Amino acid sequence: MAINNIVILTGAGISAESGVATFRGPDGLWEGHRVEDVATPEAFARDPIMVQRFYDERRAALGTVQPNAAHKAFGRLDREWSGELLLVTQNVDDLHERGGVDPAHGGRLLHMHGALKRVWCLACDARSDWEGPLLAQPPCPACGASALRPDIVWFGEMPYHMDRIEAALAAADLFVSIGTSGAVYPAAGFVQMARAFGARTLELNLDVSEGSHLFHESRRGPAGELVPEWVEEVLGG
Repeated sequence: MAINNIVILTGAGISAESGVATFRGPDGLWEGHRVEDVATPEAFARDPIMVQRFYDERRAALGTVQPNAAHKAFGRLDREWSGELLLVTQNVDDLHERGGVDPAHGGRLLHMHGALKRVWCLACDARSDWEGPLLAQPPCPACGASALRPDIVWFGEMPYHMDRIEAALAAADLFVSIGTSGAVYPAAGFVQMARAFGARTLELNLDVSEGSHLFHESRRGPAGELVPEWVEEVLGG
């Protein structure tokens, strides 16, 4: 089967190898907090100071981590793959960009759960790039109102870019899932959607995931090893 159109999904496992805490750890907590206390609209309405402080700390922590070999391999794939490519990430960090994936390269990179380095103004609905803290209620770059929140998709909110992702899955020759638990929807259903439209499916994961049985092929190991090997295979024909 000739491969021209590739859709890739990445999850917390790829960033964990760079030292980024996974969204929900084995104890059910994210950096010591219940997810329900920092990742829902209700939590933000109830205690905006705690939520803003939490994401300010996560945003600042990005400066202490670096892209790993898997991120860099995707940067190479973005530069060298001449076919269609869409990289969809559930991660809110910027390690794909720093690994070399150019977000301006035909829109090949989508953050379906938002990004720590973006803010959303609840007054004017503008979304803006952002580096600093939000706890002091800085003004919106677009309208000047002090109504900014992290541009993160919280539980109960719709992931971004779903129309484009579903269209890409329908046209994919190959769907690859990397470092995901297979437990969070709608991303966990991408493999079934891709298969329904005739794509080959491949999972690269450290451990067996909840969706491993749905893939044509699954490979086990660290993303920093498996992804560069797979990219070499793809680019080598």
